[in-house]
Amino acid sequence: MECLNNGVNRIIVSGCDMASNKEVLELVNKYDCIYGTLGFHPTELDGFKDEYFGWLEDNINNRKIVGVGEIGLDYHYEDTNRELQKEVFRRQLDIASRNGKPIIVHSRDAIGDTYNILKDYKLRGSIHAFSGSVEMAHEFIKLGYMVGVGGVVTFKNAKNIKEVVKSVPLAYILLETDSPYLTPEPYRGNSNEPAYIPLIARKIAEIKGVSLDSVMSATSGNVKMIFDK
Repeated sequence: MECLNNGVNRIIVSGCDMASNKEVLELVNKYDCIYGTLGFHPTELDGFKDEYFGWLEDNINNRKIVGVGEIGLDYHYEDTNRELQKEVFRRQLDIASRNGKPIIVHSRDAIGDTYNILKDYKLRGSIHAFSGSVEMAHEFIKLGYMVGVGGVVTFKNAKNIKEVVKSVPLAYILLETDSPYLTPEPYRGNSNEPAYIPLIARKIAEIKGVSLDSVMSATSGNVKMIFDK
């Protein structure tokens, strides 16, 4: 695997619907370096069945499954069923709570509702592909979450996430790909992959004025703290 040649020796892959959740289980059982999270993404709820919650709870304690995700809210599209998204989100948070699992949260154009729901729970995890304000980043940190930073931070016009990275201590930053999307420069436009994680770390080091080694060490420790418990 190319990622291993680039110093990326552990990967967490996330499900978003029933098909991809089953693929996650296949991957984690096949490769020692791959771990997974299982969950139902807010934009993948067409045809969602109540029985899926039972399937999730039945599979969440696989030894290679480290969390519940990718779950959350997405109000980007006008025809979004927001109430269904909230219900599915909350029920997955309940499963995470009962099983002591961290979560990976998707939030697009829904930062306020995401925060208001999460503050009702005592969970830990990551706010994936964080796109909120500096102020909201610190509010999520207070709740017990880390800020997920991916390839967007390398984009020339990505002012917001760069400000967030500058403000948030390394102790609260996680590195991610969102593969196959959000590929970092200079490979933007191509399919993303874990081998590009060092490019994201290098940009964070530049923004914060610290060494690449310090970013890699801190973010690796953050992953262990959140997902190894």
